[in-house]
Parts: sequence; C-alpha cells; structure tokens
Amino acid sequence: MTRNKFIEKLKVIGPGAIITASFIGPGTVTTATRAGAGFGFALLWAVVFAIIATIVLQEMVARIGIVTGEGLGENIRDLFNNVILKFAAVWLVMIAVVVGCAAYISGDLLGTSLGVSYLFGIPENFVAPIIGTLILILGLSGGYKIIEKVMIALIVIMSITFITTMIVSASDLGAILKGAFIPGIPNGSILMIIALIGTTVVPYNFFIHASTVSEKWDSVDGLRESRMDTIITITVGGIITAAILITAGALIYGTEVTSVVELAAPLEPLMGDLAPLFISIGLFSAGFSSAIASPMGAAVTVSSFMRWKGGFDNKKYKTVFGLVIGLGIITSAIGFEPLEVLLFAQALNGLILPIIAILIMIIINKKNLMEKHVNPLWLNIIGWLVTAVVSFLGIYSLVDAISSLF
Repeated sequence: MTRNKFIEKLKVIGPGAIITASFIGPGTVTTATRAGAGFGFALLWAVVFAIIATIVLQEMVARIGIVTGEGLGENIRDLFNNVILKFAAVWLVMIAVVVGCAAYISGDLLGTSLGVSYLFGIPENFVAPIIGTLILILGLSGGYKIIEKVMIALIVIMSITFITTMIVSASDLGAILKGAFIPGIPNGSILMIIALIGTTVVPYNFFIHASTVSEKWDSVDGLRESRMDTIITITVGGIITAAILITAGALIYGTEVTSVVELAAPLEPLMGDLAPLFISIGLFSAGFSSAIASPMGAAVTVSSFMRWKGGFDNKKYKTVFGLVIGLGIITSAIGFEPLEVLLFAQALNGLILPIIAILIMIIINKKNLMEKHVNPLWLNIIGWLVTAVVSFLGIYSLVDAISSLF
C-alpha cells in the first residue's frame, strides 16, 4: 500500500521536470564546477537562493497557466490596453528570448558532445551535429509527453551520477552547511554568484512552464499537484547543482578549471575507472536536456505571444523549434560561437529578466484574472524580494555585457 501511494505521488512529476532538466545544462555544470574550484563551499548559499527564487517564480507562472488556461505570453499581451506598450512588451520579450535560445544552442550541443568526446576521443564538432539531429527528430516526430519522459529520465541519470560523485568526495559536512546557509561574498566572487543564479533563473523557462502545465492539468484542481511537481523537481535540480559544486570544492579547490571533465582525474582514486564514465554520462545528460529545452523555449515563447495553439502538433511551433536546433547543428559543426553574439544575448536576458519577473508579479495579483488564486501577503513579500534581487542581478549582468562589447 505504501509503495503504491509513493508511485501515485510520483505521477505528479511532469512540467517541473522539464524546467529542472532545462536549467541543469552545460552552463550550470561548468559554473558550479568553477565556483567550487575557485571558492570551495563558500558560494553554496547562492545555489540555495537560486533554487528558492526559481521555485517561487515558477510556481507562480504554473498557477497562471492553470488558472487562466493560457500561456505567459498571452497573459502579458492581455495586460496592456495601450497598443504601443503591448507591441513593445511583446516584441522585446519575444525577440530577447528567441535570440538567447539561438545564441546558446551551439554551446548546448557542444557541451553535450564534450562527455562523448572525452570518453571516446571523438571531435566535439563531429558529435554535436549528430546530437542536434537526434533532438530535431525527437522534437518533430514526438510531442510533449515524450519530451517529458526524456527529461525525467535525464534528471534521474544526473541525480545518480553527480550525487554519487559528491558522496564519495565530500567529507567536511560542517563547511558544506556553513557555505549553504551563511551567505558570504569572497573577493572576486560577485560575477560567479550572478552566474550561479543566472543559469538557474532562466527567462524562457517561465514560458515553457506556463504553457506545459495545461498539458497535464486542465483545471484548478491540479494546482496542488502542480505545486508539488515544481517544488520537488526544482529542489532536485538544486541538489544536483550543489553536488557538482561540492565535488569540485572537495577535489580541485584552488585550481583554474574550464570544464567539469577536470573532475574525472581527482575522482579516479575514489572511483577508479568509473570516474570518467560518471562525469561523461552526467555531462551528456545535462547538455542533452538543455539542448532540447532551448529550441522548445523559443517555440513555446513565440507560440504563446502569437496565440498559436496545439504545441508540438502545430506546424508553426515545429518550424521555430526546427529553425533554432537547425542553427545549432550548423554552428556547432563549424565551431561558430562568436563572443559578440553571446554577449548580446546575455545583455538581452539581463534586460528582460527584471521585466518578466515584474510582469509575473502583476499578473499573479490580478483578482479579476486569478480570482481566489492570487498571491497571499506572505508570498507577495517573498515574490517581490526575489524580483528585486533578480532585477539587480539582471541589470548588473546587462551592464557587464554591454561594457564587454566595447
């Protein structure tokens, strides 16, 4: 009976898993590795904050999606009566999200191929297009349910691999707890803190979540299950990120690193020949999940703003998905990943993250829209605090990106 109840509870897992698998990508894995190598366990608190912020904001957009029966894009459009404001909000956010997805897809595919390349010695720009083609076929021939199952499987794989490496490598529990719950900003760590939070609170995930919840729940009766889904899956994502940081902090603290594969060598005395395999599988899973989410994020965002219905069944949706992943296949094959484009995408994301967070807070508190499902006072306080922090970080990121362009 207990086992059956546990299995029933697991059935609520769905849209939240897509969000979690999305933000645990090559960027998060690399950032967590560098944070641990550079600052030990001192920045674990940033991971804890990022997960709390993500849960708060993602729960709100999921609630908006279920209560209104529409995506975030539709709700942002309906928020403005002024034609000029509506036009500016729709096109600024939509362009920023699509450009961001297109700019980072090559890195996602190359990051996915890094695990295979490290394990088998195959060039990354040969593996990346093959992976991209597999994702293209998956997206065009499958649907939401298949993507959901793939993402859940990838989360399970990442949990097993990265949490195992953490368990075998970490020993100083006191230092880990101190880093997780006592905030500190070591010299030179501010950009790393922004990166840890920025790779977790991802703008296009808001649109994915608000749109996909209606695929699983078609009435407000699903709000409780949706909330459980969000809290459980995103918390697991935070544990995975923390596990990578802790492993790096325990094994390679004080060294300069560029990739998580650099954890394999110091893990070998603890795990033997399994060390490279674990790291490669974890990196592949992280990259693959993020590489699926990028074109999906672009397609969902455009569809939501344009009011295209049907998700993967809509040819226009599939066209946007195919164009983004197709761009990634080409650019990863030729190794084209210009710094200027990435910095431009970073600047756009830094600009729209505060805007979207504020719009979410406005929409979630519209009584004529959300009725009794508006935020209670305590959640509004937390929500506006989170919005203030991510707005500051977004503006800081914007300024940093603009300064790097000149």
